[in-house]
Amino acid sequence: MTALNDLVRPDRYPRSSRYDPAWLLDLDMGPHPLWLLEDLADDLDLRPGMRVLDLGSGRGATSVFLAREYGVDVVAADLWIAPEQAAAVFAEAGVGDRVEAVRAEAHALPFEERDFDAIVSVDAFEYFGTADSYLPYLLRFLRPGGQLGMATPALTREVRELGAIPPHIKEVVGWEAIAWHTAQWWRFQWEITELVQVTSARLQPDAWKDWLLWARAGAAHHPDGPRIHQPVIDMLTTDGGEFLSFALVTARKN
Repeated sequence: MTALNDLVRPDRYPRSSRYDPAWLLDLDMGPHPLWLLEDLADDLDLRPGMRVLDLGSGRGATSVFLAREYGVDVVAADLWIAPEQAAAVFAEAGVGDRVEAVRAEAHALPFEERDFDAIVSVDAFEYFGTADSYLPYLLRFLRPGGQLGMATPALTREVRELGAIPPHIKEVVGWEAIAWHTAQWWRFQWEITELVQVTSARLQPDAWKDWLLWARAGAAHHPDGPRIHQPVIDMLTTDGGEFLSFALVTARKN
């Protein structure tokens, strides 16, 4: 099992390493959200005072990170986590005055047009953003020249190219892996609209190793951790980086 100290990695994630791993594991809803966000943010230009939508914010770790590390004002939007639950996390983290929690469905966002300087989504876009019509819809809420960035589970080759979802992945996530696209798929999907300029589309280096490290820590940390995390651990161990990764994609609205 992985010790919590193994999750502190200042050589690779200096900002994330300042956060208590146990706090993050208590907010766990998937792969390490701050490692993904810190890497993604290197391809963005986030500045103090910006208004940022954290789309699919989960239990709030990414919103806390955005407010603390970049000085931005955050709207944390999620469908499944109650706003009052997220607001308690923000208040405890000392960013309650800069982060607003909102319950929102990604296809019916309750915001004004051109409301945000940036939209960020970590480990959520695969659930709602793959349809051809979604990017044009989402861009309504971004000001001209505004930034969009997302980190999403990815495959190194398209499922349609492979002809089937690899069995060790299908066993754990089923048909959902059809939405785990390559970075180049996302680049084309966004660029073909001519509504944005894609500034970066890449696979995160050793993303599967990060995910495996985090899953092992979750299995050790939570009483019910082995039942929840062992299938993911087995999937990642079997894969060994052959297919599984994370895509980090950023763009500017024209």
